[in-house]
Amino acid sequence: MKPNNLKQPLWTKEFITLMVSNLFLFLTLQMMLTTLPAYAQDAFTASPLQVSLITSIFAFSAILSRFVSSKALEKGKLRLLLYVGLFISLAATLGYYWATGIIFLLLMRILFGIGFGMTSTSFPTMASNVIPPKRMGEGMGYFGLSTTLAMSIGPMIGLTMLQHGGFTPLVMLTVLINILIFPLAYILISKRPKAESAPAPKATADDSDVPSGFNRKLILPSVLNFLMSITYGGLLSFMALYGQEAHLSNPQYFFLFNALAIILVRPFSGKIYDRYGHKALMVPAAVLMIAGLLLLTFAASTGSLLLSALCYGLGYGAMQPSIQTWMIQEVHPKQRGMANGMFFNSLDFGVAIGSIVLGSIAKATSYGMMYRFSAISLVLLIVIYVIMKLVRGAAAAPPTALNETNQSAAG
Repeated sequence: MKPNNLKQPLWTKEFITLMVSNLFLFLTLQMMLTTLPAYAQDAFTASPLQVSLITSIFAFSAILSRFVSSKALEKGKLRLLLYVGLFISLAATLGYYWATGIIFLLLMRILFGIGFGMTSTSFPTMASNVIPPKRMGEGMGYFGLSTTLAMSIGPMIGLTMLQHGGFTPLVMLTVLINILIFPLAYILISKRPKAESAPAPKATADDSDVPSGFNRKLILPSVLNFLMSITYGGLLSFMALYGQEAHLSNPQYFFLFNALAIILVRPFSGKIYDRYGHKALMVPAAVLMIAGLLLLTFAASTGSLLLSALCYGLGYGAMQPSIQTWMIQEVHPKQRGMANGMFFNSLDFGVAIGSIVLGSIAKATSYGMMYRFSAISLVLLIVIYVIMKLVRGAAAAPPTALNETNQSAAG
């Protein structure tokens, strides 16, 4: 049985198209996410609070949008969700060009958050339906590569274009990438895979009794994803400003080498997950991310900056898809939209909170000290994960072992 399962094709046309579509979608987000704070500060003399709102207000609107999106996916309204989300995102991106003040810019961020929240829930749900169940960790690892690649190279592209071309060419390129998603979405919709082609990874519930409402099994991985994302919120929002503080000439190279590390680790981490589960990856990945953040605070040259990026990228590249696959495998296939919504909501919530809280810390201390404080969230992640594993391990102890313990105590 096992060899046959492993021979099930992963790299189908639908899967590749989904990866490219998801890459383009997240590029439209990441190219603007790191550049808009700097642009708002230069163009509108935005205050630190207004700069942090550019990131956080988008995240909160995307979170609210996904609550509606996950329910729409359960009702089979994928086509409507995809196209409406793409049109809203495109309109908001064009709106950046006509923004004449910080208020209008924030309104466009809210609108973009709504559209992005609708679309970003659809693609990973479709991917989880075309990946062979026995290769879910590997498949979601590769699919997640499109997200993390965009999160890594998008800021680099955006910052480079803003420095050398200006804001208008950056907006036009983002609009073009957004438009390219439409024909890819049409191909995916016309070849939409049937939900029944992807059986449940865990057949613990009867198909006739699909659980409704919130799934409590998603709480722990969502909390861990939130804690991880706090650190990334600090990198996305303040890397350019930290580069100025630390006199680093090319801070955008952090995102490039972060992406290279993710590409390096992703094929191995997915296979490790399929064989041993998330327990083999979470703690080592968190330790690598902590090392990357601490190295960043001491970076005095491009070489030390790149070393910190490699450490952080290896950890992030292993942890992020592990959490997403973990959440997908905890639910019935019909709840995968909800699981993916929870994954991205916890990610965006972490980025939003990270941007606000870490921005306040940076204002009171420095950006270097801020990144040291952000590492505390990863220490907390390790503590929570280890405690929960110990608690669940004790709860799952065999009854015979418990009986022997009771008998020895009685004797």
